[in-house]
Amino acid sequence: MNSQFKKGIIELCVIAVIAKKDMYGYEVIDTISSVLDVNENTIYPILRRLTEQDLLENYIVTTAIGAPRKYYRLTPKGIKRFEELRQEWVSFLGGVVQLIGGL
Repeated sequence: MNSQFKKGIIELCVIAVIAKKDMYGYEVIDTISSVLDVNENTIYPILRRLTEQDLLENYIVTTAIGAPRKYYRLTPKGIKRFEELRQEWVSFLGGVVQLIGGL
């Protein structure tokens, strides 16, 4: 699969899992890697970029054990972008299914 195409899909997946609930970085990786072949070298740069683009914001949560965790949540701009990306994906996927004759 083309790496740029995969990168875009994984970005959508990152936004989608965080849209469901706030998550810390490793939790995002664990959730996505249970379904797709990704690792921290793919996810952390996406989290940083989405934060720089004001689609995500982060906050620190202290835990009883271990180091504090940086949680991510969608910003209002991120929620809007998620809805746009999801619509684009549904439309794209529908076209692909139509062209290849269904799954």
